[in-house]
Amino acid sequence: MSRIAARRRVTRLTAGGSVSKRADFLAVEEPLEIRVASKPLAVTMRTPGHDVELAAGFLVSEGVIHHAEHFAAAIHCAADGEENTYNVLDVALAPGVAPPDPSLERNFYTTSSCGLCGKASIDTVRTQTRFDVANDPLSIDAAAIVRFPDELRAQQAVFERTGGLHAAALFDGTTGEMLVLREDVGRHNAVDKVVGWALMHGLVPARSCVLMVSGRSSFELTQKALMAGIPMLTAVSAPSSLAAELAEEAGLTLVGFLRGESMVVYTRPDRITNESAPADDPDEPRASTPADRTPLQKAGQP
Repeated sequence: MSRIAARRRVTRLTAGGSVSKRADFLAVEEPLEIRVASKPLAVTMRTPGHDVELAAGFLVSEGVIHHAEHFAAAIHCAADGEENTYNVLDVALAPGVAPPDPSLERNFYTTSSCGLCGKASIDTVRTQTRFDVANDPLSIDAAAIVRFPDELRAQQAVFERTGGLHAAALFDGTTGEMLVLREDVGRHNAVDKVVGWALMHGLVPARSCVLMVSGRSSFELTQKALMAGIPMLTAVSAPSSLAAELAEEAGLTLVGFLRGESMVVYTRPDRITNESAPADDPDEPRASTPADRTPLQKAGQP
């Protein structure tokens, strides 16, 4: 059995039609316990792989670390008295970096379906970022953004085998280049893996970058983007109301329903230009000013 995809015999049937036996692949889901200096901090249900990035990104998301030099090392270790299953990761922080608040041990439990569990209210899940995305100079054309979903899907190797993984990717907003893509049974884990990669490559804060996710944009994913200093979050599906409120408050550009050649921009549309839009016909009456036609309009505006 692969650590990422597990083979299983299944029965495939069609109502009123044929029945057949075949082999299929399922995305692997296993627990990962994250420890800091040997003290348990969090347990998350994840797809094995890129565990160090996952832990690093999680620590960025929770405000424990902010730069690559804060993360010293990590090692898989066995649970007490047991064989090493590579489901426990012990992180060492750099000297002088404050450990996580003991009160957090453990209010954290994450699942592949809902992400963070165990915190009682919005006030307790809100984490203060050190990075100001509102002043990020990112400017990107709509024609570049609409290519992101196809690029994301083309790189989802494990999804092609299982159909059961979420994906997140980080794009350079200046060149449009995909910098990294990660897959996981949990959308929040996929984002943490991307953020952890960025941290280890000295890209946090990820200025002028775009985070693309394969599902919807939740409050939690929006907050993870803010904690990593990412000024734009795009998704193929809808955001939640809290995600839009947080993005508006922080000055993050939030894009949803990114499908085909269209998108809906919920906040900060001024960062998105539309240079490939058709020019005005001089013989036709002007419906709006040129300034209205260049940046994409905010969702709900005429």
